[in-house]
Amino acid sequence: MAFWYLLPLFLLLSFSISGAQAAIFTLKNNCKNTIWPGIQPGSGRPVLNNGGLELKPGKSVNIQAPSGWSGRLWGRRGCSFDDSGKGTCLTGDCGGFLQCAGAGGVPPTTLAEFTLDSPMDFYDVSLVDGYDLPVSIVPVGGGSGVCKPTRCISDLNRSCPRGLQVRDKKKRVVACKSACMAFNTPQYCCTEEFGSPNTCKPTNYSKAFKASCPTAYSYAYDDATSTFTCKGANYLITFC
Repeated sequence: MAFWYLLPLFLLLSFSISGAQAAIFTLKNNCKNTIWPGIQPGSGRPVLNNGGLELKPGKSVNIQAPSGWSGRLWGRRGCSFDDSGKGTCLTGDCGGFLQCAGAGGVPPTTLAEFTLDSPMDFYDVSLVDGYDLPVSIVPVGGGSGVCKPTRCISDLNRSCPRGLQVRDKKKRVVACKSACMAFNTPQYCCTEEFGSPNTCKPTNYSKAFKASCPTAYSYAYDDATSTFTCKGANYLITFC
């Protein structure tokens, strides 16, 4: 009798705890072509969805992240995989596999970054590793806190400076490097004598990124206008 009396309470507590321990990432493809989202966890965090999947135009998928999860998501373009999941991607490739299994995407690629429950959720859209396609993050589901959307929905490939352009075999600009990736100097990479917020300032390149995408990270210390917080929400991550 005691067991059946306590069972509803046990189920209620289990439901509440499991609900508090997870956020749902909804990945949506608004691009004209298929993309292959990649997912890389932070150190010691689990790999979600084996790290990669195919997402056709107009489709979406829900991925549940556990409490305390951190990592990054990005959209790979122009991929081709065989039946074993081996292949290549035009942008964001993660070692030649459909399932990135913990590997990161080769820059330049636009990133959606998250740190959950610390104690708030921290999230941002980052161009620090460059840009390949538009990405937006929108909190959904009644989260508390500021919970503002952040996005880079401008096509930076069209305005990418010549020295930062990545072109495909048809000479089309398919991605835009960061200045750090293109020139690899301490000034652009915020390293050595430029390795602090006081010494590493916006450059003409990062300012151009910022003008097109005001809420996205444009360089390493672009925290004030680019980091967003929320608590208890789920997140819609839209590509294009």
